[in-house]
Amino acid sequence: MKRLSVLLLALFFIINADLPVHAEEKPDYEKYGRIATVVVKEDYPGEAVVEYKYGGRRKLTEAEVMDTFVFIVKENGKDKTILVKVTHLLTDNKSLSLTVEEQK
Repeated sequence: MKRLSVLLLALFFIINADLPVHAEEKPDYEKYGRIATVVVKEDYPGEAVVEYKYGGRRKLTEAEVMDTFVFIVKENGKDKTILVKVTHLLTDNKSLSLTVEEQK
């Protein structure tokens, strides 16, 4: 639990870092994909992430959305499908919650 709290705190600072604005805009879900990748690598240390795919966005309320990311992790020679759901506010891009599910 403490490790997850430290990870989320570090991710908060990464998200809120003042980075220079580039002329070419990146998709707004890209930073949440980076967060999801960090969480999957933390949950499956030493295992290879073989595939990563953006699963889409679902609007929950006027200001809140959920981005879904699908990972294939090779664990003990077998592929596991991991679904990461990142719920966040469009208004401030700071408040978020994560759900990690292993698909059976």
